[in-house]
Amino acid sequence: MVEIMDTTLRDGEQTSGVSFSEQEKLNIVRALIETLGVNRVEIASARVSEGEFNAVKKIVSWAKENDYLQKIEILGFVDGDSSLDWIKSVGGQVFNLLAKGSLRHVEEQLCKTAEQHIQDVIDLIEKIHRAGISVNVYLEDWSNGMIHSKDFVFQMMDALQLAPVDRVMLPDTLGILNPLLTEEFCREMVSKYPTTRFDFHAHNDYDLAVANVFAALRAGVQGVHTTINGLGERAGNAPLTSVLAVLHDQLGEKTTIKEDKMYQLSKLVEMYSGIRIPNNKPIIGDNVFTQCAGVHADGDSKCHLYYNALLPERFGRVREYALGKMSGKANIRQNLESLGIKLDEESMDKVTQRVIELGDKKQLVTPEELPYVVSDVLKHPMTEQRIKMENYSLSLTHGIRPVATVKIMIDGKTYQETAPGDGQYNAFTKALWKVYSHLHKPIPELLDYSVVIPPGGKTDALVHTTITWKFKNKVFKTHGLDADQTEAAIQATVKMLNLIEDF
Repeated sequence: MVEIMDTTLRDGEQTSGVSFSEQEKLNIVRALIETLGVNRVEIASARVSEGEFNAVKKIVSWAKENDYLQKIEILGFVDGDSSLDWIKSVGGQVFNLLAKGSLRHVEEQLCKTAEQHIQDVIDLIEKIHRAGISVNVYLEDWSNGMIHSKDFVFQMMDALQLAPVDRVMLPDTLGILNPLLTEEFCREMVSKYPTTRFDFHAHNDYDLAVANVFAALRAGVQGVHTTINGLGERAGNAPLTSVLAVLHDQLGEKTTIKEDKMYQLSKLVEMYSGIRIPNNKPIIGDNVFTQCAGVHADGDSKCHLYYNALLPERFGRVREYALGKMSGKANIRQNLESLGIKLDEESMDKVTQRVIELGDKKQLVTPEELPYVVSDVLKHPMTEQRIKMENYSLSLTHGIRPVATVKIMIDGKTYQETAPGDGQYNAFTKALWKVYSHLHKPIPELLDYSVVIPPGGKTDALVHTTITWKFKNKVFKTHGLDADQTEAAIQATVKMLNLIEDF
């Protein structure tokens, strides 16, 4: 069983611009432990601020009431009694001690010898232990230590073997490792110190954090550190969601994590942190369970040919089939079936063509918009048009009335007029009616104009425009559908003009 320690509230909060409130921190800890099932949570660094002090006290109080104190960890430093006193004052029971894991840090940052620093660490560990607090030790910059000062790493480890330490934590502090080095170094630590429980702490500077976690686990480490959404300093830490998928699927390891709860927690942290989840981020990105190519939807409908082990249902999500210019009938049929809509092949061909046309104008047609597309196509089947809109220009300038220029073909002849109006569509119709007046053609009466944006629509959402007309004592409606409201209204108007030719 691999142990997961989440450090979203400590290392993750070191992301530039991220600062969680007291209540947000408590909500995240609750979700991590009670909803998700994380084994341990590192919630803060000692001595940071008054606000941090109050937040930690609140979390520790909650943990004590619910018997989770041993799951709550606080980072402290080799600073005499300062960190220890701080952690004692908030009621913490697990001290994650940040010691040095490379000789260069000892000599150039602390200006001490290896022996002096090791003695300082051992003395503080004994003091923490006498205070009744558990100790884990970080070997800061351990990866550089293994490359440049391996003898010092082993000298520190030899001393820690004799001290009351629960875990030794191996951080790739600057994110410099690759999977080959990670496995080599971790295997060396596990082999040389078989009774020590090791954690691996990855950073993502080379985009190798998850791969390095994979390598560390292959080498025999027993715990890994993650953050929600990969938050963390610089390029961030190993994201919990990706680590869990690799653990369960690639390594066959077991954890206590409830996979189907990960997505909702990721979205919660996205909201609290203000750091958006990339659309293509594995497991939790908006697009990662969306098939765009029609051939994929076709294969899925026949024998799940484009499925892998990362089934969206595992993570509390659903598979979607994007609707755009890459869509085929299979994509559209999958979406229609989910909405309870069935079409014959001829109608499917028409709807598919319309979706592709709309996809050229915007990125995707949403499933919520699809019924409007179907309605538009089926209510206004493509017939030979006597009247075609060849071109039009609409101008909108603040403080100046909109102006429209219309170029329209009627029975093979082209006409053009320009007119101002009280709005873009009003200007368009005035220019249009100037053409009709010159031709002595009757002009219909507009009775009603309504606009609907399908549920879930964003700024590029399709607009469904319905216009009610009266012509020769007949009342009827035409519809238009486009990402632009005025364009949708113009479509509805051109459909009306062709209809009244037969009245």
